[in-house]
Amino acid sequence: MAESAVMFVLEKLTPFFENELQLLNGSREEVVYARGELERMKVFLRIADRLEDTDEEVKVWVKQIREVAHDIEDVVDEFTLLLAHNHGDGFYGFLHKFSCCIKNIKARYRIAYQIQGINTRIKNICQGHQRLQRKFRLPEQGNTWNDRRGDALLLDKSDLVGIDEPKKKLVGWLVEGGSGRKVVSLAGMGGLGKTTLAKQVYDHSQVKKHFVIHAWITVSRSFKMEEILKDMVQQLFQAIRKPAPKGLDGMTIDRLKTMIKYFLQERRYLIVLDDVWHINEWDAIKYALPTNDYGSRVMLTTRNADLAFSSRIESEGRVYNLEPLKQEESWTLFCRKTFYGNSCPPHLEETCRYILKKCEGLPLAIVAIGGVLATKDKRRIDEWEMVRRSLGAEIEGNDKLINLRKVLSLSFNDLPYYLKSCFLYLSIFPEDHLVEHMRLVRLWTAEGFVEAKEGKTLEEVAEDYFNELLNRSLMQVVGTTSYGRVKTCRIHDLLREIIISKSREQNFAAIAKEQNAMWPDKVRRLSIHNTLQNVQQNRPFSQLRSLFMFGVVERPYIHTQFPNGFRLLGVLDLRGAPLTRFPIEVVNLFYLKYLSLRDTKVRTIPSFIGKLQNLETLDLKHADVTVLPAEILKLKRLRHLLVYRYGIESYAHFHSKYGFKGLEKIGALQSLQKLSLIDADQQSSGIIMHELGKLTQLTRLGIINLKTQDGEMLCSSIQNLTNLQALSIRSTEEEEIIDLHHLFRPPQFLQRIYFTGRLQTLPNWISNLHSLVKVYLKWSRLREDPLIFLQNLPNLVHLELLQVYEGETLCFRAGGFKKLKHLGLDKFDELRCIQIEIGAVQRVEKLSIQRCKLLEKVPVGIEHLSKLKLLEFFDMPHEFLKTLRPDERGEDYWRVKHIPEVYSTYWRDGGWEVYSLESFSEGESSPRPNNTVISSQDLQTRWK
Repeated sequence: MAESAVMFVLEKLTPFFENELQLLNGSREEVVYARGELERMKVFLRIADRLEDTDEEVKVWVKQIREVAHDIEDVVDEFTLLLAHNHGDGFYGFLHKFSCCIKNIKARYRIAYQIQGINTRIKNICQGHQRLQRKFRLPEQGNTWNDRRGDALLLDKSDLVGIDEPKKKLVGWLVEGGSGRKVVSLAGMGGLGKTTLAKQVYDHSQVKKHFVIHAWITVSRSFKMEEILKDMVQQLFQAIRKPAPKGLDGMTIDRLKTMIKYFLQERRYLIVLDDVWHINEWDAIKYALPTNDYGSRVMLTTRNADLAFSSRIESEGRVYNLEPLKQEESWTLFCRKTFYGNSCPPHLEETCRYILKKCEGLPLAIVAIGGVLATKDKRRIDEWEMVRRSLGAEIEGNDKLINLRKVLSLSFNDLPYYLKSCFLYLSIFPEDHLVEHMRLVRLWTAEGFVEAKEGKTLEEVAEDYFNELLNRSLMQVVGTTSYGRVKTCRIHDLLREIIISKSREQNFAAIAKEQNAMWPDKVRRLSIHNTLQNVQQNRPFSQLRSLFMFGVVERPYIHTQFPNGFRLLGVLDLRGAPLTRFPIEVVNLFYLKYLSLRDTKVRTIPSFIGKLQNLETLDLKHADVTVLPAEILKLKRLRHLLVYRYGIESYAHFHSKYGFKGLEKIGALQSLQKLSLIDADQQSSGIIMHELGKLTQLTRLGIINLKTQDGEMLCSSIQNLTNLQALSIRSTEEEEIIDLHHLFRPPQFLQRIYFTGRLQTLPNWISNLHSLVKVYLKWSRLREDPLIFLQNLPNLVHLELLQVYEGETLCFRAGGFKKLKHLGLDKFDELRCIQIEIGAVQRVEKLSIQRCKLLEKVPVGIEHLSKLKLLEFFDMPHEFLKTLRPDERGEDYWRVKHIPEVYSTYWRDGGWEVYSLESFSEGESSPRPNNTVISSQDLQTRWK
C-alpha cells in the first residue's frame, strides 16, 4: 500500500516541478532530493508490501515511507493553495493581496522548514533500508506463515457439508461430454472450499477408473515452473508404475514440457491444477497438455473468474461457480464444529445465528469461528456475546483464526498497487451497504486512484479496475441492469472486517460509528455512520482528504463540528444528509473534485460554486434543485452533472421526472461526460440545443420538455456527440411531437434510448443502430407497428412500449428479436390480440403486460417461449383473468403453466392485490389472492 501512496505523490510532484517549484525559494534542492529518494524506494516497495504482514521490521519501514509520502503531498498542496488564492479586484483587492504576500512569505519559510524535516526523516528511512536489503533479496524467507491450505486434501468426509450435488455435476463433466480435451474450472472466492471439492471429485471412484493417467498439481501464488513440471512428470510416471527419467533435476523448462506433452499425447488423462491465480500461469502450463481426442480433461481451481471464463472459451469447457453454503447446511456445519455434532443450546441460538450470518456460508470461516466458540463456556453467554460484538477484533487477534485471516488476505495481497487503494475504499461503506458501481467509478477517479491510459477516459480505466476486482472474486454482484451491466455490489462481511483492519492500520480511512473510537493522529478519510456525535471534537482534520456521511440524522454544521477545517478536502459526500441549504463552507475547498448532495432537501445552488475550479462531479440527483447559477459554467473540469429527480407520480405518468433549466452557454463545459436532465422549456431553447453540440465528450444526455421546433437543431448537435451511449428525451406534453428525423449520422455507440412523447413515425436511423441494447418508447402513438422496425436490432435486450401503437394486433415474427430478454407492453388501448410465431423472441425471460383493457387472452404462441421465467399482468380486466382458470373455459392456464412465475395485480377493495397462477383454483368464479395487498407507492416502485 505504501507503493500506492508513493506513486500518487510522485505523479503530483511532476506538475509541481514544471510550474511552482521555482517559486519555493531556497528549497528546490530539498524537493529534488525527496523526489529522487522516493523514486528509489518505489523499486523495493512492491517486495516490501508482500513482507509487511509477516515481518514487523519491514512493516515499520513501510509505514514510515507511507507517512513521508502523505506529508510531502500535504506540503505540495498547501503551497499550491497559497498560489491559487483569489485576492479580488480594486483597492480592497490590493490591500488583501499585500496582506497575503506577508503571510505567504511566512508560509513559504514554514513549508521550507517542513521539507527539511521531511528530508531528515527520509535519510533515516534510507539507513533502515540498508539494514533490510537482505530481506528484499530473499523475499520468500520472510514469509513465516505456515500455509495450511493443503489441509483441505486431508479432510474426513464427516467434515464435508453441501458438496454432494456439485460433486455429482463435476464428476459428470469429467467423465462425459465428448472426446476432445476440455478444461473444467472451479471458481469462487477464497475459503469457499474449492480445493476440498476438487479433491473429492479427483478421488471419486468413477473418476479414478475413467482416468488411469492423472496428476494433482498445487500451483499457488509463489509457484516455480520448474518444480511444478518436475512434480507432474513424477506423478505421471508413477501412474504407470515406472520410475521417473534420470536427470530430471537438470532438465530445462522446455525439455520438461516436451516430455510431458509426448507422454500424454496418446493417453486419456486428468490433470488438476489447484489454486491458479493468473492467466499467465495457465498459459505457461497449458501447452504442455496436448489437445487430443481421447477425452482428456484439465480441472482448474481459481479465484479468478476471468481465467475460468477464458479457459472455457478456448477449450469449449465448463465453469462451475462455487456458491456459499445454504443456510441449513451452514447451521449443520456450525453445530458440528462448535458443539461437536450436538444441537445448539437454546439460550445461545440467537447469538450463534448472528455470528453464523457473518460467515455468509463460507465453510472455512464457519469451521474456524466454530473452533473458537467450541472453547467457550456454554454457561457464560457473555463470552459468546463478546465474540458477537467484536468479531473483527477476533479475526485480527485470535491465533486460532490466523489461517482464516491469511486465506482471505491472500487475494488482497495479490492485488497490484493501483487496485489495493480501490479495494480498501470499500471499507468506508457501512455494513450490508449496497455500493453503486458508478458511484465507485466517480469516487476512485476523484481520489486520484485511476491512472491515465492512452485511448481511454479515466472512467473507462476505473471500469477496468472494477471488473478486475469482480473477476478476482473480491466483490459480489448484487444488482444488474436488464442488459447485464453491474449496478450494485458488496463484499463478504468477513472480508470487510479484514480491509477495515488494514485501512485503520495503514491510515487509509477512519470510521466513526461509535463514540470514543480510536483514530489515527492524522485522519485522511473519514466515514461517519449514523450520528455526528461520534465525531471527536477538536481532532486535527487539516490533512483530511475525503468526508462521507451515512445515515446521519442530525443536520451537519461543518464549521462547528470540524472547527479546524479541512482545506485540502477533495471528496465531500453528504448523500442523504438532512440538509436544506447548500453548505457555505464548501466554497473554500479549492481541491474539491467530488460533491454529492444527492437525496437532500437542498433547493438552491449559490453563485460562488464557480470558485470550485477543480470540481469534476456535482451530484444533485433527488435533491430539489431546478435552477443552476450561470457561474457553474466556470467549472471547466466538470465531468458529471446530475441534476434531476423523480416525482411522486408513478413511472406511467407523463411528467414523472424533473430537471434543471438549461444554460445558454452550456457548451462551455466541454469536459462533461454525463449531463442530466436539461429542461428545454424556455425561450432560448434553440440556443441551448445548439450549445449541446459542443459537448463532444458526452456519453449520457437527458433532455425534458423538448419542443417540436427544436428537434432539427438537437439532431444537428447529436451528430457531433460521437461518444454518446445513452439518450433520454421527453417532449413538453403528450401531444407535442418529438422531431428526430433529421439525425442522419447517429452516434454509433448509442446503446440506450428513452423517448417519451409523440413520434408518429419511428425515425429510420433507430433500426440501423446495431449497438442498441435498450429501447424505451412511451406515448409515441405510432401509425405503424413498431415491431417491424425494431425486430432486426441484433443486440436489443430490453424493450418497453407504453401507449406506442393503436392497432388491434401485435405480431412477433419468426426470427425477430433474437437477443430480447425483457419485454414490456403497457396501455395499448385498442390491442385485442398478441401473436408470437415459432422462432420469435426465443430468449425472452420476462414479459409484462399492463393496462391493455381490450386484450382477450394471453399471447398466442406463448407456450413456445421455453426460457420465459416471469409473466406479469397488471391492472387487466376481470374477464381476462378468467381465462387463466384451470377449467374448460380457462384455456390460457395450460399455455402458461410451464412458466415458473405468473402474477396478476389489480385494484380491489381499496388496495392492490397480487395473484399467482396457483391461486386460480378450479371451480371458483374468481381467483384467490396470495394474501398479498401492497400500497400504491410500493407498487409504483416495483413497476419502475
